[in-house]
Amino acid sequence: MPVVCQAALVTLATQDFAVVVEFYQHLLNQQPQPHTPQRYAEFQLAGLRLGIFRPRREDQGEFANSCQSCLSLCLEVENLEEAIAHLTQLGYPPPGELITAAHGQEIYAYDPLGNRLILHQPPN
Repeated sequence: MPVVCQAALVTLATQDFAVVVEFYQHLLNQQPQPHTPQRYAEFQLAGLRLGIFRPRREDQGEFANSCQSCLSLCLEVENLEEAIAHLTQLGYPPPGELITAAHGQEIYAYDPLGNRLILHQPPN
């Protein structure tokens, strides 16, 4: 029997819950909904839900080595230069240079947990 998927969301596990939630509140310019302080916060993006949660103490080992993950959160933006300026203002400037590809321009950045963000602006 195949898995019948109703929706999908990406979740980030962290013990630094407040720091990460505050980062995404400012980055995405929205309040999480739903939000259970120090447990769970969810941000509604176009076509995706981003959940942030604090693992239970007995489950923390499950997430111990996840910072070296190959997973990236790719955010398509209207104005890449403004997005870079916003990240820089938040204290998380992208460390590299703009990349130009056939599908547009992009830059890599990192959230407070070290998760890779790809900010992408498609060609006009």
